[in-house]
Parts: sequence; structure tokens; C-alpha cells
Amino acid sequence: MGILNLTPDSFSDGGRFLDPETGLRHALGMVQEGAAIIDIGGESTRPGAQTVSAEEELDRVIPVIERLAQEIPVPISIDTNKPEVMHEAVAAGAGLINDVMALQAPRAVETAAELQVPVCLMHMQGEPRTMQREPRYEDVVTEVRGFLAERVAVCESAGIRRDRLLLDPGFGFGKTLGHNLSLLKHLESLESLGLPLLVGISRKSMIGSLLDGVPVDRRVVGSVAAAVVAVMQGAAIIRVHDVAETVEAVKVAAAVRRAD
Repeated sequence: MGILNLTPDSFSDGGRFLDPETGLRHALGMVQEGAAIIDIGGESTRPGAQTVSAEEELDRVIPVIERLAQEIPVPISIDTNKPEVMHEAVAAGAGLINDVMALQAPRAVETAAELQVPVCLMHMQGEPRTMQREPRYEDVVTEVRGFLAERVAVCESAGIRRDRLLLDPGFGFGKTLGHNLSLLKHLESLESLGLPLLVGISRKSMIGSLLDGVPVDRRVVGSVAAAVVAVMQGAAIIRVHDVAETVEAVKVAAAVRRAD
């Protein structure tokens, strides 16, 4: 899954792709590099990020989704927690909802059920503005697994078919470095929920912390290494900024995992 942030303040590439033509070219490039999904977001969810209105988010993402839907052969994902944006994005050509709030916003579950497209449910402790203020867990793996199982049950009760659901443990979303490492090490325990796992670790602060504070633009190798570990632990989709490098590494890891 290639990341296309149409935002001025995302932690890695904020402001780079605000121009629709620039964003379009970047998405086309990621597809050529092997991206199987393009994930488009119009609101940053980095720690401390401020919310934007649905109108502003729509202004950022809809023109690009409309263009991309006509020009790329892979599905488009809309990274949003707002029902209005979900509805308009799917109408414009998006085929997957990627929600960091796991459809907890008012009317989000009902909207997703009406739209009948796949949904990725992510775990987050708190919300983006405050999620990294002393996150605490008794057992992070058990608690994340329990939350995701509960959200799956809510979605199924609302009429969203189980085979349309994906799960994301939410690396970096209300979690310390230790929490993130524990989740990555024990990812297979989430795989036991029986749904595809999406993992987004690309260039995140956990990579910087492990590599003695290297800046965001020097976290490619660490991010690829984490992607390989995630695939070996059962991840089905890897959400990344650096598509070409990750595709090559993940192909090797996936082949090893499938081997007898």
C-alpha cells in the first residue's frame, strides 16, 4: 500500500503533494514501482496533529481520487474517519476505507455498511492530538487484540460482512517504543483473529528511535527491515512511503513464509 498524503503537516511528506498534479504523478510512480493499493489521506494523524473540517479534507482528496480512478489499475483507499468523506470518496472511485478510529465516529459504521466496500479497522489509544502522552497498557498485545475483536463484532452487527474487514494494530498510535516492538514480535497473535493484517511502520518514530535518532528521510532501510519482520509475522498488507524498496524485500519475505 503506497502512501499519498495530500496534507501540509504529515510527519514524513507533509506539503510535498498538495498540488493535485504532483500528487497524481507520485501515485502513478508508486503503482509503477509495484504498489497494489494507493492510500490517500487529506488529514494528518501524526502525534499532535490538528483536525481539519470535512470540507477541507474533501477539497484535498476528491479531485485526486477522481483522476486516479481513471488512470490507475489498482484500488484506491481513503484514509479518513469522517463519514462524509468516506461517502464522497467512494462515490469518486475509492474502493477501501482506512479508518484510524475503527469506525467509532458517529454514523461511521452505518456509512461503511451502506457503502459496501472493504474497511480497515485500526487501534489507537486516545486521539492524534493526545495519543502519545504517556500511553499505558497492562498487556498491549492482549488489549489491542481485544479492541479489534470488539470492533469486528460491532461491524458485523451493523451488516458489514466479515470478509470485507482488515485489521491494523496501529503502530505509533498511542504506543511507546516498547509497545510497538511487542506488537510486532507477537503480530501472529492478532493473525489468529482470522482477518488480513495491515501494518504501517514506514519511517515512523520507532524506526528513528531504534536507529539513534536518524531523520525521517534516512529511515528507509529500517522501515524495510520492519516490513520484512511484519510479513514474516503474518502481515498481509504493508503501508509504506518507499514502495520500490519495500516491494523487493517483501517478495523475498513472503516467499520464505510460504515455503515448506
